[in-house]
Amino acid sequence: MLAALKAGATAAAVVTVVTMVSGSASAQSTGGGPLNFLDSLFTGTLTKGNPSPGQPAQAPSPGGPQPWSGEDGASGHPLMTAAAIREAAGNFDACVAGMWPDAARRNITQDNFQRFTAGLSPDLRIMDLLDAQPEFTKSIWDYLDILVNDNRLAKGREVLAKYKAQFDATERAYGVDRYIIAAIWGIESNYSTQIGDRSVLQSTATLACIGRRQAYFKDEFLSALEILNRGDLRPEQMRGSWAGAFGPTQFMPTAFKRFAVDADGDGRRDVVDNPADLIASTANNLKKDGWQSGQSWGYEVAVPQGFNYMLADRAKSMSFGQWEQLGLKRANGQPFPATNEKAYLLAPAGAQGPGFLMLQNFRVIMKYNPAEAYALAIGHFADRLRGAPPFVQAWPREERTLSRAERLELQQLLADRGFYRGTPDGQFGGQTREALRNFQASIGAPADGFATSDVLERLRGR
Repeated sequence: MLAALKAGATAAAVVTVVTMVSGSASAQSTGGGPLNFLDSLFTGTLTKGNPSPGQPAQAPSPGGPQPWSGEDGASGHPLMTAAAIREAAGNFDACVAGMWPDAARRNITQDNFQRFTAGLSPDLRIMDLLDAQPEFTKSIWDYLDILVNDNRLAKGREVLAKYKAQFDATERAYGVDRYIIAAIWGIESNYSTQIGDRSVLQSTATLACIGRRQAYFKDEFLSALEILNRGDLRPEQMRGSWAGAFGPTQFMPTAFKRFAVDADGDGRRDVVDNPADLIASTANNLKKDGWQSGQSWGYEVAVPQGFNYMLADRAKSMSFGQWEQLGLKRANGQPFPATNEKAYLLAPAGAQGPGFLMLQNFRVIMKYNPAEAYALAIGHFADRLRGAPPFVQAWPREERTLSRAERLELQQLLADRGFYRGTPDGQFGGQTREALRNFQASIGAPADGFATSDVLERLRGR
């Protein structure tokens, strides 16, 4: 589950996917996380060609997995220098063995500890992935085109029909919309066809002993051992992303412990090969995160010309009636539901694209993955599975996504003009968005936080 990077991940409501799905590259808190998802999206596992369900989107590289680069990590963290990585790798066996007392406190038997850790070796390629600074080039509309496509929708409808009994039981037990669960399943793993092939034990052991996230991943490694010790899963089932997320809806080991359920009463919580457990466990996660039964995730809205986009902020919630008084209307012409529930305005393409009023359930999806672009894709995919049409309003597809170098330059120019007080990093979080809005307001442009080449040119003074 993509929500697993809660430990510091942020997402911004600006157009490029880097601003909407990157945040700080930490490890997720409840699921597979942006670490796994961004790997898929930006290294070609998901391609615009939209491979047929059941087929890998990209053939493995000749010769197998890439080796470690042998270089210092881009973060500059002292534990990510090449020398520190080599030293920690040389101590890997002792590090793993040293976790036995902690495993014993978790009631893992010594026989199982020795059996499941025997032969483990570090996967140092993960160090490059942990500190990667990829060049994001996808716009939000490209992102949605990739994830919400006819092939995936067709497969989703097949899954909903095939497992109707399991979805029926889950909706009765947890009150979570089946279409949201099916959307998560489809977007996380393309319905079990793109789960990942790294050993969860090897990945989490590597990260528990080497690099800058050892404390976090020690808990994940020990939790993985608990799962195996209890007999819920076998080691060969626990294969997934380099960060340790596994299964069709991408659970991290700690998330499995919190949310996995035995839906069919066979004594095992199998979120990998048992559809009943998979569907119910994903619903249990959403329910415990605050899912509101019978409520939507949000609504596409038409934003009036001249609107004050300073109000497009996750912290500025208002009732539907209040938004209507400001001129917002549903894009399809239908009335808002008669509810006093509050919503916030998301404008991922600024004044040039559609707006969305987001409800509590959208925030719940963001707990699964702390990125507005991801949550928007899940909500829209679920609606399409339900039979709803595509978004009504057009995206500004003529706009060019800024490169990382241009994003760094934009932040530096904002800083030079006194609008930005952070350290330029090419990742547009809330501080950058606020600075950009203030600059736009200072030149009489819509203060929508939408980073375009025109805005960059204005900052350059051209």
